[in-house]
Amino acid sequence: MVYLITGGSGFIGSHLIERLLRNGHSVINIDNFDDFYSYQVKIKNTLESIGKISDFEFSEKETDIQHLASLSHSDQYSLYWQDIRDKNGLENIFKNHHIDMVIHLAALAGVRPSIERPLEYEEVNVRGTMNLWELCKEFNIKKFICASSSSVYGNNEKIPFSETDNVDNPISPYAATKKSGEVIGHVYHSLYHIDMIQLRFFTVYGPRQRPDLAIHKFAKLISEDQAIPFYGDGSTARDYTYIDDIIDGITKSILYLETHSGVYEILNLGENQVITLSEMVNTIEKALGKTANKKILPMQPGDVTKTNADITKAMALIGYKPATDFQNGIKKFVEWFLRKRH
Repeated sequence: MVYLITGGSGFIGSHLIERLLRNGHSVINIDNFDDFYSYQVKIKNTLESIGKISDFEFSEKETDIQHLASLSHSDQYSLYWQDIRDKNGLENIFKNHHIDMVIHLAALAGVRPSIERPLEYEEVNVRGTMNLWELCKEFNIKKFICASSSSVYGNNEKIPFSETDNVDNPISPYAATKKSGEVIGHVYHSLYHIDMIQLRFFTVYGPRQRPDLAIHKFAKLISEDQAIPFYGDGSTARDYTYIDDIIDGITKSILYLETHSGVYEILNLGENQVITLSEMVNTIEKALGKTANKKILPMQPGDVTKTNADITKAMALIGYKPATDFQNGIKKFVEWFLRKRH
């Protein structure tokens, strides 16, 4: 099978590509190497995902990405430096390849930044996604997996969150764009018979996690004896999902789409285990063997107080079965984090 993956040099995308290549599939990776955190991190992700872990000599962005493309090109793997807002650029890629399925992971991420840049989030997460659906329509590609987010639930009072819950009350532009993707995706399924699974990811963590996200950021700051930003009283809680379980959920969704037709499904991918902010910090402290210095701050606009995934549907439909609890997941993450630093 040939899979086109957007955001394939990111955290989740690089792990997925690694799994698909290992299973003998072909992959087309589209990524814009956004400087949201660091294009160099994405280059390292890419090298790891294709099994070319080496000392990469960085110089400047354009040169580095061209060098990466030359290092990574093979019959099984193609890399494109491409923004999904550029429909003409995307179209050239679709023309050059036979594509069996699109797995759309690319997005402008982050609740708090979306409040500062709402129009840019709409351009990337809504219009960029529609560009892909338009091209699927044009090139008769009938299988599509889309990354949604637990943020669509907002401050849902019903716990755990179920796919049948009303999600008409997002509290950030990021969440609103992800809800829009689910709604517009149904239009393309209904009109053009594109089989589709929308996956609501719940706070994914593990090796290669973005350095701006809490677990990675906290591990770095605690290890360097710097203060960590600690929002609220520590009672906010998340359903943290280890990267291997997310990849398992995506690959099982792929198999389901390949063997079924007439599909439009929304699935929660979480651990169904709720961890408070205080518990998260304590677990990282134990794994690092160091105590955090907390800088207490007020809750931030757009932050939800609690997430908790009801994964009953994913378990029944695709056989999803998360296997890594939070304590073991943090242990694995910290082992990777410490190894990466040396």
